[in-house]
Amino acid sequence: MTITYDPHHPMYLDEADTRAELTRVYDLCHGCRLCFKFCTSFPTLFELIDRFDDQDAGKLTPAEQDKVIDECFQCKLCYVNCPYIPELHEWALDFPRLMLRADAMRYANGHKSLRSKVTTQMLSRTDLIGTAATTVAPVANKMVAGEKNSVIRKAVSAVTGVSAVRLLPSYAKQRFSSWFRKRATPVLSRRQGKVTVFPTCLVEYQETRIGKDLVAVYEHNGIECSLTDAGCCGAPWLHSGDIKHFTKIAEKNVATLAAEVRAGGDIVVPQPTCGYVLKKDYLDYVGGPDAELVAAHTYDAAEYLMKVHKDDDSSLETEFPGEVPEKVTYHTPCHLRAQNIGFKSRDLMKLTGSKVKLVQQCSGIDGMWGFRAENEDISIPIAAKLAEQIDKADGDVVTGDCHLANTAITEQTGEPAVHPLTFMARAYDIQPD
Repeated sequence: MTITYDPHHPMYLDEADTRAELTRVYDLCHGCRLCFKFCTSFPTLFELIDRFDDQDAGKLTPAEQDKVIDECFQCKLCYVNCPYIPELHEWALDFPRLMLRADAMRYANGHKSLRSKVTTQMLSRTDLIGTAATTVAPVANKMVAGEKNSVIRKAVSAVTGVSAVRLLPSYAKQRFSSWFRKRATPVLSRRQGKVTVFPTCLVEYQETRIGKDLVAVYEHNGIECSLTDAGCCGAPWLHSGDIKHFTKIAEKNVATLAAEVRAGGDIVVPQPTCGYVLKKDYLDYVGGPDAELVAAHTYDAAEYLMKVHKDDDSSLETEFPGEVPEKVTYHTPCHLRAQNIGFKSRDLMKLTGSKVKLVQQCSGIDGMWGFRAENEDISIPIAAKLAEQIDKADGDVVTGDCHLANTAITEQTGEPAVHPLTFMARAYDIQPD
């Protein structure tokens, strides 16, 4: 048994060794049970072990171990709350990274089904599909993001394994990068920073409004924006177990982003999963000085703005002539909480004078996990629970940093949720073009 979360370790993909480590960790988690409320992986695990009189995790079959793995959607909250993580305890327990190792082991050893691999290909090739879909957006949206459970959606689901009953993000007619390069660049009256925007595939191909509002708010506050040529962060590949494909993307992005940092700019990411990947996962799977440089200079969109606001020689504009709701419900995405940076989006929105109420229930999406047809029975109830908490919060507007989580909120409540940077743009009276 090897306690390792290093994907370069010679035993990382060894099946017997990985399953021995799963037994060790499953036994520890069963004895603790602190994380019973975060996802179905833990209740499933506890129920499986409780069947045995001696409660021996070593008696679980590989299929039973895999059931726990399949129900993990990488929210990271168990790690955030675990008292036995490597930095704090000799048990060195990192459940999310062990699940990544187990998925990678199963992928490398041919344990993934053909249907699962097809779904991974469909959901992970975001740049290829996004480029094609934005070219024929109306047709693509009819097929991919059209009416739930329609004949077309059912047919697509049968072929790809993508859920026919989930609301999926629609594609834009114009890519964010196309808009950015064609726009008239303003002359900044005061310069308080320089950033390179890593738009993420969600902003590049789908919710381009987030990127446009980010740029507008940043430039309104004297922050110069440029755009990187890096593509998808690779998270869908990583979370599906294909670490070879993920690492190839990560190495390319690290080289591109490190060059941007050396040119004098920080990296700003408007989606929390992608920000987490740049800050955390690139260090594990690529490593080296460039990955460390990128991680040290990567910021969530609101995190960077609050950094500027708290610097001694700079501050944000605090006059808000636009739309400022009295009560704001703010959904805190799991992958933003896992970055351990505090509630920067909440702090940013509070500058407007709005009262901000936090909702910290997971959406159950994890990038692409919640859009797989095989996960509907688990993911939809999680999203429904989030909707209940949002309804109870009774805000005038609902905000959230993750567009995928916002899509789940819209699906379950019937009301749109907006990114905090869009909220700020309207408060500054910056209107959509």
